Amino acid sequence: MKIVFSRKGFDSGSGGCPSPIFPDGRLLSLPIPHKYSPIAYKNIFFDEFNVGEIVESLTKGKRPSHHFAHLDPDINPASISRHPDWQPIFGQSGIAQKHLINQGVSAGDLLLFFGLFQEIIVENGKFTFNSKTSPKHVIWGWFQIEKGIPVDQIDKKKFDWAMYHPHFHGKAEDFNTIYIAKKNLDFPQLSDKSISGAGIFPFFVDKLQLTAPDSSSSLWKLPLCMSPRNGVSQLSYHKKLERWEMFDDYVLLQTVGRGQEFVFDSLDYPEAIDWIGNLFI
Repeated sequence: MKIVFSRKGFDSGSGGCPSPIFPDGRLLSLPIPHKYSPIAYKNIFFDEFNVGEIVESLTKGKRPSHHFAHLDPDINPASISRHPDWQPIFGQSGIAQKHLINQGVSAGDLLLFFGLFQEIIVENGKFTFNSKTSPKHVIWGWFQIEKGIPVDQIDKKKFDWAMYHPHFHGKAEDFNTIYIAKKNLDFPQLSDKSISGAGIFPFFVDKLQLTAPDSSSSLWKLPLCMSPRNGVSQLSYHKKLERWEMFDDYVLLQTVGRGQEFVFDSLDYPEAIDWIGNLFI
């Protein structure tokens, strides 16, 4: 199985700020702006909140609620009104999709969606960042691939339920691909549980945090089992050994500045599969 750390949601470069961690620990990944999308931020909901109001407040009006949103990955059934045939869906294109192809990512592989998050304060209907906290990378969702289909090969009549998705709108892009999730998560140590093949982690807990404590967001603390072996790193875009610093029971990784998809081949790293499984327990 390949594990893909997939960067999604707001950050300083896309959207202009982190996504929020609510005072009760709820996580909301804010989709990045997309002028060709048919969905506006005000059309998206998060429990009792309108996402348009959250975005407009956190960006101090730079992203108004009527701005259109790239709702992708779309893995929370309650985000918008749904077609009866709706399934969790994810799209990728361009260089990022070419990288997934080159890395051999296919059916059965697991994407872990992460993004930049920061605690917020909710007061009198306004949303502001808690200045006593710092932004950090957090895993907020997952998606196990059932199949991937190039958009130019899709029978749009059969995918009528998906035509709202941003990867069917806007300018043509190379390698534009739609992924459909497995109905149920297929994972060795979770066989006795019924877990959707894609979904969101509703609350922040420490084990979802990638950023090392009291560090810049780009410095990750990972399990030791994911560290390079015999001078070779299995994580794409992170082959340089000087990025890794090993300790007794963990490893620190200085991640690359940008990039969307970091692929880890777990073939000879069964402990990494155990680490992923523990995220769901």
